[in-house]
Amino acid sequence: MKKSILFIGGSLNQTTMMHEISKHLADRYECFFTPYYTDDWKAPLCKYGCLDFSILGRKFKRAALDYFKTHNLEVDEEGKRGDYHLVVTGSDLIVPKNTRGSRIVLVQEGMTDPENAFYYLVKWFKLPRWLASTSTTGLSDAYETFCVASAGYRDLFIKKGVKAEKITVTGIPNFDNVKKYLRNSFPYKNYVLAATSDMRETFRFDNRKSFIKTVFAVADGRQVIFKLHPNEKYRRAKREIEKYAPGALVFADGNTAEMIANCDVLVTQLSTVIYIGLALGKECYSYLDLDQLKQLMPIQNNGTSAGNIASVCESVMENGAGR
Repeated sequence: MKKSILFIGGSLNQTTMMHEISKHLADRYECFFTPYYTDDWKAPLCKYGCLDFSILGRKFKRAALDYFKTHNLEVDEEGKRGDYHLVVTGSDLIVPKNTRGSRIVLVQEGMTDPENAFYYLVKWFKLPRWLASTSTTGLSDAYETFCVASAGYRDLFIKKGVKAEKITVTGIPNFDNVKKYLRNSFPYKNYVLAATSDMRETFRFDNRKSFIKTVFAVADGRQVIFKLHPNEKYRRAKREIEKYAPGALVFADGNTAEMIANCDVLVTQLSTVIYIGLALGKECYSYLDLDQLKQLMPIQNNGTSAGNIASVCESVMENGAGR
């Protein structure tokens, strides 16, 4: 019998990453997929929509299941089949109890949140990692190997306390071949693109009025397009943009990377998509320090990251090591 692997999705970015990695393993292993989940006291909260602001929410679950169905992927919701030889996930903020008997490979999803007061409280008082959002990515130590986007991120995670011997620089799918987005069918060109973040939905402060006005100041009369974060409350965001940025176009859906490829200027808040703009040489603005972002930027390896990660997965299963 073939050995089995459970891929845990989440956001569309995480879900597509898992699919790309699986393509390099499906001929040798049984591959199953599940939306992101928890099997502790938080599970009932997910069912009743109390965690809809997170990737445990019903919207993300439906989107992941729809993606799996569209691509004819084998689903094992919440890993109930059990006895997996390997679990591959894009987040270790929650490590489901039914995966802890399997070997785990963690894959960096993208940018991690800045360290704030919650980050230090979690570290000092051993509180649940999810309280500090993605700033605590990698700190579970529940995995065999952590596949990261670049040498810069390797150094950052080591500084946070991740064991150096557990980190492998592989690059990450979706951000390792950004030049491919230059060939696209998005109809607009030469505009200022504003990519928003879901800070309010995840209970962080966001002066949206100030951000919109900053975007318009940068645009200086040029066409402005807003691409909303998929987790945002669309009606509220659209209403605000119409009030403070009349004439701007607003997209809730669509390929953000292709929109970035066609823009002249990219303005972001806290979003991994800034790396696409930087890699394509766009004029970029961010709430974060651009010099640091350039050091952290995911390596461009012509889209070979998924294969690199798959090799790590195979090594972990067959040899018990990821390096």
